[in-house]
Amino acid sequence: MAADGPYRRVLLKLSGEALMGTKGYGLDPDILKRLATEISTVVNEGTQLGLVVGGGNIFRGVGGVEHGIERASADFMGMLATVMNAIALQGVLEGAGVPTRVLSAISMQQVCEPYIRRRALRHMEKGRVVICAAGTGNPFFTTDTAAALRAAELGCTALLKGTQVDGVYSADPKKDSSATRFEQLSYHEVLSRDLQVMDAAAISLARENGIPILVFSVHNPGALRDVVNNKGRFTIIGEQGSGEGD
Repeated sequence: MAADGPYRRVLLKLSGEALMGTKGYGLDPDILKRLATEISTVVNEGTQLGLVVGGGNIFRGVGGVEHGIERASADFMGMLATVMNAIALQGVLEGAGVPTRVLSAISMQQVCEPYIRRRALRHMEKGRVVICAAGTGNPFFTTDTAAALRAAELGCTALLKGTQVDGVYSADPKKDSSATRFEQLSYHEVLSRDLQVMDAAAISLARENGIPILVFSVHNPGALRDVVNNKGRFTIIGEQGSGEGD
């Protein structure tokens, strides 16, 4: 069954923090099950889905540097944390009946497949969710950059950024009640205003490849399906200029 919405093949970026719920560390089983249900819905409706997950719920490379670990080593530790999250997501997705493959940018054949672009494309064409783990496989690059890179490599028509809030704001709405929400932004505006949606390398990659970035809340039930079908509440980042929302 082909997807009816405008985004037939998408890359979903989830932060590691999104998987831990209110626990403060690790994985929240309820969050994993709900995400599996939402992903299952869009895949069953015909959307080809790739996924990049962060590792901040287990280990952040920047945090390792603060503890005296050399930056490259700390970043590799963070990459390994993303593999753990990817395997956890694979487990709950397959438990929900969604065929899933984990492809890692760091070779670990006993655990998952190596990331090979053509292999990832074949998996997606066969209706399997492809979880791209270990970032880009290189230190000094974030999983946001990895998400933009994989979206470009896999020919995705949109990059979906699942966050803690329902779009992009002028400031953190949890800390500043006067923060303004944007309905639409250009890549240039995100960079010039330093809005901290994704890092500059990720925004630039998306711009160079004409991939819109849709920022939405992973905590709103049904939000993923809505965004894939260009509905619901989200901020879209593309070539066009800004429109301030409510």
